[in-house]
Amino acid sequence: MGLNDVSSGERIHIGFFGLRNAGKSSVVNAVTGQDLAVVSDVKGTTTDPVKKSMELLPLGPVVIIDTPGFDDEGMLGEKRVRATRKVLGSIDVAVLVVDGTEGLRPADRELMEMFRERRIPYLIAWNKADLDQGGEGGLKEPPADIPKEQLVRVSAVTGGNIDELKERIGHFARGQENQKVLVRDLLSPGDTVVLVIPIDKAAPKGRLILPEQMMIRDVLDARAVSVVTQEDRLAETLAELTRPPHMVITDSQAFRQVAAVLPEGIPLTSFSILMARYKGELEPLTEGAAVLDELKPRDKVLISEGCTHHRQCGDIGTEKLPRLLNRYTGHPVQFDVSAGTGFPEDLTPYKLVIHCGGCMLNEREMHTRMGRAAEQGVPMTNYGVAIAKMNGILERSLELFPAVRKRLEK
Repeated sequence: MGLNDVSSGERIHIGFFGLRNAGKSSVVNAVTGQDLAVVSDVKGTTTDPVKKSMELLPLGPVVIIDTPGFDDEGMLGEKRVRATRKVLGSIDVAVLVVDGTEGLRPADRELMEMFRERRIPYLIAWNKADLDQGGEGGLKEPPADIPKEQLVRVSAVTGGNIDELKERIGHFARGQENQKVLVRDLLSPGDTVVLVIPIDKAAPKGRLILPEQMMIRDVLDARAVSVVTQEDRLAETLAELTRPPHMVITDSQAFRQVAAVLPEGIPLTSFSILMARYKGELEPLTEGAAVLDELKPRDKVLISEGCTHHRQCGDIGTEKLPRLLNRYTGHPVQFDVSAGTGFPEDLTPYKLVIHCGGCMLNEREMHTRMGRAAEQGVPMTNYGVAIAKMNGILERSLELFPAVRKRLEK
C-alpha cells in the first residue's frame, strides 16, 4: 500500500445483498460504473463475496462487496449463505436489491431483520423499474411498511435512479464515518513527538506500516513535529533535541527497550494502544489484559491478526508473543493463530484472545469480533496492551488516558 492510499480499514464498507437473479450484481456494476461482478441469467453466478476497493463519487474511498444470493440451495448454497452472514460483521451500509417483479419475499425480510439486529443502516433498491407495472411479469408495488427514505426504484438495465441510489448511500455512509482522531487531540502546535519504529526482518521494505503512516499524518495535522527514529538510536535522538518531547510513541515490540531509555517524566505509549483508542476499544482491551495473570498451564490462547502476510523468522504472532507469554506466566500455554477472515465463530475453547491492532479491519469488523468474544464470555486484549502488561509498563503507557488507567487500578 502506498503512502497516499487509503487502507480498507479506513474505507466505508458497502454491501449489496439479495436473492438470486434479483439483479444484484447488475446493480453493483451500475453503481460502480465497472464490471465488478459477473452478470448472468443463471441463478447463483456469484459464488463468494466479491470485494473491491475503489473511489466512488460522491463518497470517496469505499469497499464495495457483492454477496452470493441469500436463497441459494444445496450444500454449496449453504456455504454461500454462511459467507454472506459472515460479511455482515464488516458492513457499514447495506443495500438490499429486490426483484421488483417478484416483490419482497421471506428471505428478503430475513435479511432486513439481520440488518436491524446488527444496527446496519440499509437501503432497498427496488430493481427492474424499467418494466411496466402490473400484469404478468410486471413491476409490483413495494409494501406499505417500507419507509420511503429507505426505498429507491432503480433499473440496472437503463441506469434509472442509479445516481439517486448513490446519493442515498452517500447520505447513509456519511453518518458512519469515523470522526475520531489518533493523537492530535493530545497535541498543541509546535509539540514534538518522537516515533520509535523498529526496522527488522518483519518490517516491509521501502515503506512504513499503516499505523505508522497514520500517526505521522495525525501529528502533522496537529501542526506538531514528528521525529522518527529506531529503538537503538532513541537515547541519541533525545540528547539531540533542545527540549524533551511531548510524548514518545513506540512499536509494541520495542516497549521494553524504549522504557529503559526514556526518562520517567516523558509520556510513553504505543501505536497499538492509540489505534485501540481510535476505534473505541481501549478500555475493554485493557481490562482483558488482566487475564494474563490468571492463565494456568495448558490454557488456550487465540492470537489473531486482521490481515494475512508471509510468516518470517521472529514473527510477532507466532513466535514473539508466545515466547513472551510463556516467560510471563512461567508455564507453557497452548496457542492457536488465526489471520484475515479466519476469526473463529466459536471462541469458547479459549481463555483469552490477543488480537493485533486491527489497522486493516474497519471499526465495525473489530467491534463485531469483540462483541462475539464478549457474548461468549471470552476476554480480549491486543498486542500493544498485552506486551505493555507483560513488560510491567502498562500503567505508564496509559498515562495519557487517566480515565482508562483509573479503571485499571480498581
